[in-house]
Amino acid sequence: MTFFSDVKYESFSYSCHCGLGTAFNETVVTMIGDRAAVAARVAEARRLAGLTQKQLAEKACVSTALVSAVEQRRAPATPAFLGAVSRALRLSVTDLTGQPYTPVPGPDTEVHSAIAVLRTELAAYDIDSAAVVEPRPLARLGTDVDKVCIWRRAASFHKLGQRLPDLLSEVRAAAHRATGADRIRALVMLCELYYSAHSLAHKLGYADLAAVAVDRIAWAATEADNPLWKATAQFQRAAQLTSGGDWTTALSFLERCRSEIAPRLGLGHRDDLIAWGGLHLQSGLAASRSGRGTLADEHLAEARASAERLGDDSDHVLSFGPTNVGIWSVALAVEAMDATEALNRARALVIPADAPKERAGHHYIDLSRAYLFHGDRRRAFDALQTAKSIAPVQTRYHPMVHETVRALARAEARMVDSVHGFAMWCGIAQRL
Repeated sequence: MTFFSDVKYESFSYSCHCGLGTAFNETVVTMIGDRAAVAARVAEARRLAGLTQKQLAEKACVSTALVSAVEQRRAPATPAFLGAVSRALRLSVTDLTGQPYTPVPGPDTEVHSAIAVLRTELAAYDIDSAAVVEPRPLARLGTDVDKVCIWRRAASFHKLGQRLPDLLSEVRAAAHRATGADRIRALVMLCELYYSAHSLAHKLGYADLAAVAVDRIAWAATEADNPLWKATAQFQRAAQLTSGGDWTTALSFLERCRSEIAPRLGLGHRDDLIAWGGLHLQSGLAASRSGRGTLADEHLAEARASAERLGDDSDHVLSFGPTNVGIWSVALAVEAMDATEALNRARALVIPADAPKERAGHHYIDLSRAYLFHGDRRRAFDALQTAKSIAPVQTRYHPMVHETVRALARAEARMVDSVHGFAMWCGIAQRL
């Protein structure tokens, strides 16, 4: 089974190459360091596995034409392609994307340096913190945790990198030394901090640490018996399955998770509506990447109905609400390679000024891919610029941004200078 049609892919490939000379293409390949691109990694991994393009296509359940198109740099590798091929080659997706990317010199280096400390902190989750003599009162800790939540939703990774390690250690100490209601409160704080650690690790490309953070959310949520945080851990666990190309398992797991919520859904509890709708969105992603467009739309409709019952965008955990469902609706169409539908949905979407920058920035990354698939390269680049203005660090290290920039550089001679500058900002270009 292929997860999108060869017709769409070949049409996109042609639109990116018509009218370009060989000399320009060679210049662009040098300019953006294409030897480090996904295309080269896929080809190398395939050869090391002793597979032809046809054999890899058969193992990954995609077409040979698709494998060839990606390896020959005629179109960017999509998340669905990466998931399917990485699973077939028994590699991680980050093995193919080259993540984590080398940080751009400057403040980003400090953000990446926080990762080592977070690894140690997440390993010590069920042990009291000997480094903390006396944690501050929970009320004061809660104020700082609320700030971390704001920074996570705003994609303020520099602030997260500076504050998360020490605050995690202090709240961990509070959780292990408290009893009763105070312990529950501290554990819920840990859920937010572990979620923020996941966001930081995931966005910077440290997939292994992000996976550990999901396990820690699940542990703290179970200890606190908090249904919404349990669902959040399930949401992110399913995202890992989907990213790795195991879409059937992801769908089955999410169905099981929702069955636990279903008996309570009629009561209209806010957290249950958020969990129910969020898990349906994640199911929609798995369905879309597996080529089951009708099923993806069904899950999207369920999520939209839940968001309408919720009535607002005030959820600070999954950011679930009408706006985020609209953002996901565009993303699901992009994942299905249906650029026309994605752009139609985007036209009907109004993102409020106070929407989480993490979600708004992600929308413009998706929108850029939709314009690229549609052959509108100028608007694709404009959308990337908007994503950069909203959530710069998230945009800089997003693998689909890197793929889109490479595709734009190969495709449009008139944009070479501006795309080169953006590529340098992303850290994927070499100074000439």
